[in-house]
Amino acid sequence: MKQVTPVEIRTPNSYSPPRCDITHEVPAAIFSSGGLTGNLFHEFNEIIIPLFITCRHFRSRIRFIITDFKPWWVRKFGPYLSKLSRYGIINSGKDDRVHCFPGAVIGLKYHDNLSCNTSSIPGGYSMLDFKRFLRESFNLKTKHEFEIEKLNLIIISRRNSMKFLNEGDMVRVAKELGFRVTVISPGRKSNLQKMSELVNSCSVLVGAHGTGLTNAVFLPAGAVLVQVVPWGLDRPSNAHFGGPVRQMGLHYIEYRISPDESTLVEIYGRDHPVITDSASLYGQDLRLKIDRFKETLEHALYLLGRLSPN
Repeated sequence: MKQVTPVEIRTPNSYSPPRCDITHEVPAAIFSSGGLTGNLFHEFNEIIIPLFITCRHFRSRIRFIITDFKPWWVRKFGPYLSKLSRYGIINSGKDDRVHCFPGAVIGLKYHDNLSCNTSSIPGGYSMLDFKRFLRESFNLKTKHEFEIEKLNLIIISRRNSMKFLNEGDMVRVAKELGFRVTVISPGRKSNLQKMSELVNSCSVLVGAHGTGLTNAVFLPAGAVLVQVVPWGLDRPSNAHFGGPVRQMGLHYIEYRISPDESTLVEIYGRDHPVITDSASLYGQDLRLKIDRFKETLEHALYLLGRLSPN
């Protein structure tokens, strides 16, 4: 992790510690905002959820010291950081004063992809507790999907690889089923507050495997995540989102791309070596069969209690 600066820990026997410029009454948590920040999945997976795991039991009586300080990242997650700690953040790169603490946590605890292991957290917090804390941090109004009067569906539109080539048809069939459809293309500069409010107001979130699906953390309980799984990407799709979202109180549906729905097979044929090359797999685009997609949305409606089974 070249983008993360190591923290050096010295023992009192190895040097004479300097005098304290500032003495704090609460412990410190030291972590980096470097790494893969800018990618929403990695931000939640490697910092935001680990921060909750590491610091929630302090009940906001802890002070953050951030290395590799990125002002835009701190602004982006400001509501969350200020709820997790009631004290101002120390930028280690600009503050050269000597700070003394009664204790410190160096680094963050990590359990698994977008996950909290309840038995390993002081206080026994779960992903449902994390989602509740996140909702309160961003002042999101909808706790459960049944509070939503109109059926809202969001399609995450990718700009580069794994694009939906017949996105217009997907929108059309969703509207025919009674959904109010919004198409979004979230990026690094997207306003997280506005994005969280939008996703929190929807019943179904649809997207191809990728960082945009991380927005599912803002879905109300009982909502549905539909992950379109590109050809050959079953394992990472399940590991990154399929398993974790079930811990969040959400319904989960996979739409697995068949060979003739992927541009890889369309271009190279099923038996070409490129079909099993991982780099190529992430470069494919997708053309969903609209009848299959309609059936998927009907299943989502059934899970929401808005459609009777056949």
